[in-house]
Parts: sequence; C-alpha cells; structure tokens
Amino acid sequence: MNINTCSHVPRHVPDRPEQPLCEECVKTGDGWVHLRMCLYCGHVGCCDNSKNRHATKHFAATGHAVMASVEPFEDWRWCYVDKVMVE
Repeated sequence: MNINTCSHVPRHVPDRPEQPLCEECVKTGDGWVHLRMCLYCGHVGCCDNSKNRHATKHFAATGHAVMASVEPFEDWRWCYVDKVMVE
C-alpha cells in the first residue's frame, strides 16, 4: 500500500474517541459497517460501505479533506481531495 504525503493533512488532529459511533445513524436508528473520523473537527461518520455514507457526506458538506479509520487495530488516513492514503 502506498502512503503519500498530502498538503491537506491538518497540523493538529483531534483525539480519537474512546467509544466512537456515527451519531447521524444513531438518530435514525440505522447501523454502520465501519467508522471514520474527520481529522479537522473530529466528526465521526459511517464509511462508504455503510448505508448512509456519513463520513463522505461530511466531507461534501464541509470540505474537510482528510479522515482516518477509527476501527480497532486500524491506523490509516484517506484524503478525499487527492484520493490517496496519507501519512
């Protein structure tokens, strides 16, 4: 897997939540497959394999370009703008 540098990665990232959940899915009673966290503001949303794709919708609404997996034992980041895995 290629990991790239990216100018969109913020200098300071929020702490990873202890018990992440997709609040939008909770409000509507839906579930999710995996969770992603915005590295700009800390918003946690469901992944693109989930019914509602809240992480991608958050990017579309805010322009916050980089998210990270908050799944146990996963440590990767994705830039929506450059469409690459990033450091």
